[in-house]
Amino acid sequence: MEVSAQLRFARISTRKTRLAAGLIRGRNVEEAANALAFTPRRSARLLAKVLDSAIANAQSNFGADIDELRVSEVLVDEARPFRRFRARARGRGARILKPQTHIRVTVSDQQVQAQD
Repeated sequence: MEVSAQLRFARISTRKTRLAAGLIRGRNVEEAANALAFTPRRSARLLAKVLDSAIANAQSNFGADIDELRVSEVLVDEARPFRRFRARARGRGARILKPQTHIRVTVSDQQVQAQD
């Protein structure tokens, strides 16, 4: 059984989020939550919220045992960036792209296979 939770349009760059996502891939959910709790990154707090949501979904919707759950997949994808404009010389405007991210965490009670 696989259960997932997602956070869409998080206001953080994909590159920063993928650094913290690598810490929890394939781990037990308790170990993953501890790793994120002691990681001093803003992306770790966002990932912890999504992980907690996936655990709660598995527990309430499917009656899963928390001790058997593992993080089977963490996807961090780019979302459409905010576009802003800044005034520049001679009446021109420069585009500013503010990145956004989609985060999806999937937990499973089956053994996670090694990924490449």
